[in-house]
Amino acid sequence: MKKTVFMILLLIVMMGLSNKTKRQEEKEEVRGVFISYIEIMKYLKNKEEQESKNNIQVMIENIKNMNLNTIILQVRPSSDAIYKSKIFPLSKYLTDNNIYSYDVLQYFIEESHHNNLKLFAWVNPYRVQTTDNIALITKDNPAYQYIGTDTIYINNGIYYNPSKKEVTNLIVEGIKEITNYKVDGILFDDYFYPNKEIDQKDYEEYKKTNPISEDEYRLMIINNMVQKVHEICKKKNIPFGISPEGNIENNYTKNFADIRQWLSSTEYVDFIMPQLYYGFENSMKPFIETSKEWEELIINPSIKLIPALAFYKIGKLDQYAKEGKDEWINHNDIIMKEIIVSRSLKNYEGFTLFRYDNIFNPSEFTKNSQEEINNVKKIVK
Repeated sequence: MKKTVFMILLLIVMMGLSNKTKRQEEKEEVRGVFISYIEIMKYLKNKEEQESKNNIQVMIENIKNMNLNTIILQVRPSSDAIYKSKIFPLSKYLTDNNIYSYDVLQYFIEESHHNNLKLFAWVNPYRVQTTDNIALITKDNPAYQYIGTDTIYINNGIYYNPSKKEVTNLIVEGIKEITNYKVDGILFDDYFYPNKEIDQKDYEEYKKTNPISEDEYRLMIINNMVQKVHEICKKKNIPFGISPEGNIENNYTKNFADIRQWLSSTEYVDFIMPQLYYGFENSMKPFIETSKEWEELIINPSIKLIPALAFYKIGKLDQYAKEGKDEWINHNDIIMKEIIVSRSLKNYEGFTLFRYDNIFNPSEFTKNSQEEINNVKKIVK
């Protein structure tokens, strides 16, 4: 098995280091980096304006110097915002007092565009907060009005109930706000359903006149929301996409993300960014086979494939990979090879790396990090 994988990878690397394909020459690929609430909290929270802006400039400069070209910025980690919103309070990851001296998203966009980088706004649509403490929901948070109702759900965090029309409307109005900024794309992550209890009452009521299964009901709910968001983005000519779990089955049994429907239609997404956080030796979800599965799902040829890759796993044990659990410890060129493999996929438009600190903050490095970075640099010149 390992010998076969090695031979396949050797061939792929040789192909990848040769001339670029005609498709790549015609259009520059997306080379993205996720900047999450963790980086926002570390580099921006409660900082004086100049220090905060300086830190943003450093992040952008680091990304640019590595020949990457796209920032995936988490603008709404929960029911909050890192921009000046009329709907959501300023994020607790940005400030403790709901006051910040400038619009962080606007500054990120201006500096990114000044440096020829694109910026995608990354949104978590349904999460209210990561803890169960209801007292932390402030009066200026749209979730506050739903305390004590089944529109929010408390269990290992607090979440909006996807089945409520007012929740879908809230998400749509929130996206309308973001489209007023000159973002280059909008991305949802895969946090749709936290569990199968959140909408139980609504499903029971619905099935009285519409005899469908619970799973079909939840897929329908999320499809409706995604379709409405796509309509808003399309009006502003802003690409909209989703970054679902790489495990295709889990999207249907846990997250209720109807990826087959999305990828066969023009009504849901413009790009898909599956979280292909697997190594080549992962015996559960080997990278090559899993990336091919995603490629085959894209029926609508206009939808672009942008795999998200697991830079955060570099040098670490991959406990769910079974026989491949030591792969990220034993090798220092996995991401490079995954980019090369991805470039051969139909509808490929680029790749993204999760996440910024694992690439640019030496305190987060493992023994393999610098070599992985050096190897990626070889193929993103």
